Amino acid sequence: MVITRLDRLGRSARDLHDIADELVRAEVRLNINGMIYDPTDPMGKMFFGMLVLMAEFEAELIRARTREGMAEAKKAGRLKGKQPKLSVLRRKKLLEDYESGEYDTKQLCEIAGLSRSAMYATLQRAREDREQGQVA
Repeated sequence: MVITRLDRLGRSARDLHDIADELVRAEVRLNINGMIYDPTDPMGKMFFGMLVLMAEFEAELIRARTREGMAEAKKAGRLKGKQPKLSVLRRKKLLEDYESGEYDTKQLCEIAGLSRSAMYATLQRAREDREQGQVA
């Protein structure tokens, strides 16, 4: 088996060791970026262990940087998440139609172009809009 980077093979040191042990049992040779991993050789085991630790360290650094970047973006107001499909006015109309009982749930989903769960989330958002006195 040929891989270019060890972090592409598994997610953690334990995972990588388990995969490597499974490959050894299946008598598959592991080629990591041009170097053959020999599980019977102490130097090969040490080299593989060091590569595993470096790959896990690199993955943790990436995760930490991502979390920091997202925190900074959220602080700056750039991380808003997915925006609502319907405008405030359309949410208000959907809530009015729902509360009037004129339409059933299936009809309202079809009218608004929403799934059932999205419709209920939209109705909840419309109720919150109403409580906050938000107008279109």
